[in-house]
Amino acid sequence: MKTTLFCLLIFITFHFYDAQAQELPFKIPAASLGQRIEQDFGLGTISVKYYRPNTKGRKIFNGMEPYGIVWRTGANNATVVTLTDSVQVEGNTLAPGSYSLFSIPGADEWTIIFNKTINQWGAYAYDQKQDVLRFKVKPIKLANKVETLTIQFADVKQDDCLLQILWENTGINIHLKTDVDNRIMANIQEAMKGEKKPYYMSAVWCYNHNRNLAQALTWMQEANKTNPTAYNIKYWLARLQLKTGDKKSAIISANEGLKLASDENNAEYIRMNKEVLHDAGTNW
Repeated sequence: MKTTLFCLLIFITFHFYDAQAQELPFKIPAASLGQRIEQDFGLGTISVKYYRPNTKGRKIFNGMEPYGIVWRTGANNATVVTLTDSVQVEGNTLAPGSYSLFSIPGADEWTIIFNKTINQWGAYAYDQKQDVLRFKVKPIKLANKVETLTIQFADVKQDDCLLQILWENTGINIHLKTDVDNRIMANIQEAMKGEKKPYYMSAVWCYNHNRNLAQALTWMQEANKTNPTAYNIKYWLARLQLKTGDKKSAIISANEGLKLASDENNAEYIRMNKEVLHDAGTNW
């Protein structure tokens, strides 16, 4: 009887203090701090919200995080990835939205999971029926130990990048791609039907992506007619002229751009127009 009463007292006391702790009028930092990262990508953005545990001398994979068990890919709440535009994830299309990012670590292979149920604490309520995407990736061994779980974007270009998961001595690379060029070209063609035609930016896009260069040159010439004293337009006009084989015109345009930029003391476009002149074979 005494033992029963003692246990009951301990139970009540524990829950009393537990309730009090939850009602503290001030903030206590979490043991694993949260981080939110956001990356412009294609025509949208990708953001990741996750909590960052430390190794603290522990063995992580095949230790604290066993192989073959679904992991929240962080601490506290499951990691959440939010897309504002469609993205190809390891060749699989993922629609805009927010997803919990789970993973199943393994010695030679990881399973990466995008699950449509967000705001999950841990992986305790994980439901495979809510998965929208599953695929496998090979882990890599890191040369240097990563103490704090790190999720980051790497090798970022306009239409592809890596989403990396790095912790302890293990790295995971998830390849992301998006169709930018074809969509931009379609948008350009549609915009050119309107009254206010985006000559300048459309021509720059085509130059940078080696698309429709003859048409791009015509567009930049139109932009130059509208604003003949803009050194940035002179620079891109010279670039397009040089790229389409008209070196003589490129030198003239670059010299005009150089003078205009010098008059405005714009060091960037002074340098850039000099680069065109150098590429055209002048003494710059």
